[in-house]
Amino acid sequence: MIPHHWERHRTDRVGWLRAAVLGANDGIVSTASLLLGVAAAGATHADVLIAGVAGLVAGAMSMAAGEYVSVHSQADTEQADLERERRELNADPHAEHRELAHIYIGRGLDPELAQRVAEALMAHDALGAHARDELGISAPLAARPLQAASASAASFALGAALPLAVAALVPGKALIAAVAAMSLAFLAGLGALAARAGGARMGTGAVRVSFWGAAAMGLTAGVGALVGTVT
Repeated sequence: MIPHHWERHRTDRVGWLRAAVLGANDGIVSTASLLLGVAAAGATHADVLIAGVAGLVAGAMSMAAGEYVSVHSQADTEQADLERERRELNADPHAEHRELAHIYIGRGLDPELAQRVAEALMAHDALGAHARDELGISAPLAARPLQAASASAASFALGAALPLAVAALVPGKALIAAVAAMSLAFLAGLGALAARAGGARMGTGAVRVSFWGAAAMGLTAGVGALVGTVT
């Protein structure tokens, strides 16, 4: 028996990691931007907090709904492709065997070996072999709508709670500077953690997330100040 060599890879994290990072990033950026825009318009501290809480609830629900619909559409497409492949295997397994062998030939196997590999894999799990090598569908990367929706909603709420907590603790004229500075620090930390979890460079992830967060907050605060001046 060939000994099993276990390796740890990060591809099985892709689904929930993408949803969680996207949700937390949106939670920080959108809520901080909302707080800054409302505060820059001259609203009272209570109004700023009310806007922030409303933004947290609305954003979390929006993220959950958007992720669920989007990922469910992907899951529906995958299931439709698998069902079509199942019908083709039942109708003409020899043609499907040749198709799989041609895929392996294209990847560098000689024709005789490709034929044997295709035969062995189809004998073991014909649909699984075609799903993986023809359709590009595998269990670790399969669409999971509920997982994506719950991860997005929870991470958005957690991200949004950070600048909201700062706004609650720092009233008055210092609110804008405190929310902006702390939100950028939160975003930098999130970018670094996400990069580490995905195996990328932490510094690059931190800078990338912070840059776009600063741009969003600056633009929203500018619009809020303009609206406050006009009104």
